[in-house]
Amino acid sequence: MAGMAEAKQKLRGSIAPIVTPFHEDESLDLVSFKNLIEWHIAKGSHGISVTGTTGEPSSLSMVERIKLMETAMETIGKRVPFVPGTGSTNHKETLYLTTKAQELGADAALVIVPYYNRPSQHALYKHFKAVADSVEIPIIVYNIPGRTAVNMEVKTLARLSEDCPNIIGVKESNKDFEHVNRVLAACGREFLLYSGIELLCYPMLAIGGAGHISATANIVPDKVADIYNAWAEKDIQRSLSLHYELMELNDVLFKDTNPAPLKAALGMMGKISPVLRLPMDMPTKQLQEEIRSVVQKYVDLSDRVANG
Repeated sequence: MAGMAEAKQKLRGSIAPIVTPFHEDESLDLVSFKNLIEWHIAKGSHGISVTGTTGEPSSLSMVERIKLMETAMETIGKRVPFVPGTGSTNHKETLYLTTKAQELGADAALVIVPYYNRPSQHALYKHFKAVADSVEIPIIVYNIPGRTAVNMEVKTLARLSEDCPNIIGVKESNKDFEHVNRVLAACGREFLLYSGIELLCYPMLAIGGAGHISATANIVPDKVADIYNAWAEKDIQRSLSLHYELMELNDVLFKDTNPAPLKAALGMMGKISPVLRLPMDMPTKQLQEEIRSVVQKYVDLSDRVANG
């Protein structure tokens, strides 16, 4: 399909999954949202994603999801690739959001394996094939079995990559490193493999990955981008050093369900008001203090006013 080869070259590196900021009354904070995008671009993120897991899509209405995509597209202005999350538990909603992403001019759509429903592998195939067939833009499958309760099996993904030319990659938030090796073996080395597990960002590059979509980029976008930059520049030791340098931060950011620790940290940094919509909530005060003690090792909090 025309343009897929170009997309495979362009959609590499750190594609930062931006949080969705809310005001204290839980309405969308689009000013902070735009500021976050500008900050990421200035700090070297190679691409921007919104309304993925880190963006709390299940807490957003369809109207809000489209508003965030529109705002992100306008703010980015083609400076870096834009890959919005367009998946849902609902098939027709997924079709609608993915079509909207194409209409807006997104560079690709990130489509999650439907969560809660626990579809079979043949049902997953039919769902993703219908989505891919409905648009011409590239599709990146998002496999996160820890939150969807179903794993996209290698043979299912390989069949989709064979039958749908615009399914060009996968974000694997799968801790099974054997699985992700088998993805590239089955789908081909040119298939774009992104890490969605923070401690696998470097290892996935080592086996031929295209980059990462890491929540930690919300706190240190430059360092997360530099894991890829150093690898691409063949500075393996620098990339490996960053991998280990970020380990403590990665760990603390997942001591509660993502993005609660992220929002607490971004509040401490003065980037957003740390607000989540129920049923999500802020971490306990004890965990927030632990987050603060770790984040300040990476970010200067001394001249910032902590929120919350």
